[in-house]
Amino acid sequence: MAGRLEGKIAMITGAASGIGLGTVELFVAEGAKVLAADVQDAKGAMLEQRFPGQVVYAHCDVTDEAQIAAAVDKAAASFGGLDILFNNAGSAGALATAAEITAEAWDHVFALLVRGPVLATKHAIPHMLARGGGSVINTASIAGTEAGWGPLAYSTAKCAVIHLSRCSAAELSPQKIRVNAICPGLIATSIFGGALGLPVEVADQMAARIEEGAAGAQPMPVSGKPRHIAEAALFLASDASEFVTGTHMIVDGGITVGPRHAWDPNAGSVMAEIMGIDADQAAALREAMKG
Repeated sequence: MAGRLEGKIAMITGAASGIGLGTVELFVAEGAKVLAADVQDAKGAMLEQRFPGQVVYAHCDVTDEAQIAAAVDKAAASFGGLDILFNNAGSAGALATAAEITAEAWDHVFALLVRGPVLATKHAIPHMLARGGGSVINTASIAGTEAGWGPLAYSTAKCAVIHLSRCSAAELSPQKIRVNAICPGLIATSIFGGALGLPVEVADQMAARIEEGAAGAQPMPVSGKPRHIAEAALFLASDASEFVTGTHMIVDGGITVGPRHAWDPNAGSVMAEIMGIDADQAAALREAMKG
């Protein structure tokens, strides 16, 4: 039985670890040829060794347009074209508040998270048109949908990615190039350790610890893993989503459905706090209201 991406050619940025790595693995399993773009050269070389003939690595800093263009062209030259672009590279960037942020830190975050996807899409368009269309997928975040899930610059940039996806879809969908975004929730990757300035090896270890302890953070008692986002990317990359464009898919285990008391019966509620009653009294009140 053919895979869902049989005959497709994809480019994935940030492909050597985390969500990108999980997506490379799934896309290859589903029949795609993949250009894996990253700045982690040792990990990229290992990917090529794992998937000979199916994965080609390109060093690509997505804040550098020349490197983006070279990676896109390498995908087309290596495999014969480009059908799928997954703009996934990123980091948390500056942790500074509005009172602390510098112009340089702000600009770097936007160059990485917003300008990078814009320019990668720009260079991918001619190759996709030559193939009759394609799918662009942008990694946004729940931090781009509401406050409280990330630093100021990161959250603002991810909000821009959501709107970028919508506006790009308006321009490109008539040419059969679909554009969508994925908004991950709490996914166990090295991005959290990276935000603290930890070395890559230590950040990778922190990702494993997050996976162990994150299951209780949202209504779904499951730790968010890169494969959960990879499955969403697979849907948006495949022909199954032929009629889906200009939208964003939230993949977060329900963490944004509402405050904790909306789904955790053991959590206190805002109303209980306002009324000045403790958790036991609140539970008794709920029971009384059931009757």
